[in-house]
Amino acid sequence: MADSSRELNIRINTGTIIRAVIVVILILALWYMFDIVLVVLASVVIASAIEPVIRRLKRKGVHRIISVILVFIVLAAIIAGIMIFIVPLVTQDAISFLNSLPKNISLEDIWNPMSSAGVSLGTGMGQSIASRTVSLSDLISGLQQLIVGTSAGVFQTASVLFGGLFSFILIVVLSFYLAVQEEGVADFLRIIAPVKHHEYITNLWARSQRKIALWLQGQIILGILIGVLVYLVLMVVGIPHAILLAIFAGLFEIIPVFGPIISSVPAILIAFADKGVGTGLLLIGLYIIIYQFESQLFYPLVVKKIVGISPIVVILALVIGGKLAGLLGALIAVPLSAALMEYISDIEKYKKQEIAERATANKSI
Repeated sequence: MADSSRELNIRINTGTIIRAVIVVILILALWYMFDIVLVVLASVVIASAIEPVIRRLKRKGVHRIISVILVFIVLAAIIAGIMIFIVPLVTQDAISFLNSLPKNISLEDIWNPMSSAGVSLGTGMGQSIASRTVSLSDLISGLQQLIVGTSAGVFQTASVLFGGLFSFILIVVLSFYLAVQEEGVADFLRIIAPVKHHEYITNLWARSQRKIALWLQGQIILGILIGVLVYLVLMVVGIPHAILLAIFAGLFEIIPVFGPIISSVPAILIAFADKGVGTGLLLIGLYIIIYQFESQLFYPLVVKKIVGISPIVVILALVIGGKLAGLLGALIAVPLSAALMEYISDIEKYKKQEIAERATANKSI
């Protein structure tokens, strides 16, 4: 009896070791095939994001394959339009902005309007400020180098993320294939998931898919709304480079809480430097009004109440995804975090249900 117990323990321990080794091997394999995993995840996210549009077209009588082709054509046209019309305009505006920066800025230019506006910094501090000059030539040179480095980094990042043209084409082909199949993503998940978990995995992804699509739609709507509002405000106030700053504000809407603050800084600095303290303070007030509308009305209505993704989750997902896989990692991290939050929510519900069942069983005893 003791021998059989000992033999059983040895078998259990050996099995545990074997399973642990298999898990380690799988993790290492996924790590070495990280680019392929990233391509697959990107394809799954893209297919999931366009699924609601495809279903809407199908309800109107459009065949699924035709719907997918139309969606991909529209996406390609939008990207081409951005590259042809918007990118050159923004680039030209950015170059104009850099060229318009002075080589030196005297703090007396800032102090004088502040002094005339009744702002006091203390006895003797005005004279001390007026006698100082800050050189911006080094800052401009560094900014130009940063832009050049960022441009090079974008191409390097794209090359690393997509593995060149082949991997980019692979993402398009995989996402197209998954979208054409009515249960394409679900079928893919059934292939990689254990049989006993098929039903739960597909149900989990169906719920997550809805969140992914709604989050993406919400962010696009929110970015456009804020971009248009910022553009109108900057045009009314008379701030130069309004298009560049408005696009900047719209893009940074993807970052909750901190994005609007970061995007407002350049416009406010330009207002103070170009229009004076009064205009700068006015613009600060207008930005506060815009982002009060955003935080109290637009964001809860468009994103949070519909999608239910916490801002802190979005920030962490962007940071972790960007750190692991650059720009593409940041873009797919938020949708994947939606699936993770759904899974965590299911675990919490299961625990509460189990506790309630135990309490009921104890009462019956």
